[in-house]
Amino acid sequence: MKELSLHILDIAENSLAAGASLVEISLTEEAGALTVTVRDNGRGIPPDILPAVADPFTTTRTTRPVGLGLPFWKMAAEQTGGRFSIESAVGVGTCVTAVFVSGHIDTPPIGDMPGTLVTLVQGHPRVDFLYTHRAGGVDFTLDTRTLRDTLEDVPLDSPDVLAWLSDFLRENLRI
Repeated sequence: MKELSLHILDIAENSLAAGASLVEISLTEEAGALTVTVRDNGRGIPPDILPAVADPFTTTRTTRPVGLGLPFWKMAAEQTGGRFSIESAVGVGTCVTAVFVSGHIDTPPIGDMPGTLVTLVQGHPRVDFLYTHRAGGVDFTLDTRTLRDTLEDVPLDSPDVLAWLSDFLRENLRI
């Protein structure tokens, strides 16, 4: 994947497949590094499988015998001199973190985070998403729980809400 936003979408979809009702996505740009964290409250990964999740031939998927999302995510971070980690507890959830060296030539661009976030909300309107982005001393937060409270009975996947959300994110994520 050529953009980090696509990796984030893939990891978030893994969280949703694991039954998460809350997915937290965090991007922090500081001190020459870009740290991306995706945390969920899904089923978690059993301890016997956790050490092998970055192996492309380890997957719980039944449709094909390979899973490339986490291995590519790990490789992308490590190619920049960064690092990758995953922590998980059964019944609690999973946290995947990738750190990229910002100035490295192999660091992919962040990409279309507004599009990624709108896609997640549209596809999973009853799931809560918390997105935070910190860059250059500026913080931005989007919490769908707050949106849901404000909108009351209007669903997050209604066309007007999605159009507003897209515009709001594009305007505010020019960090």
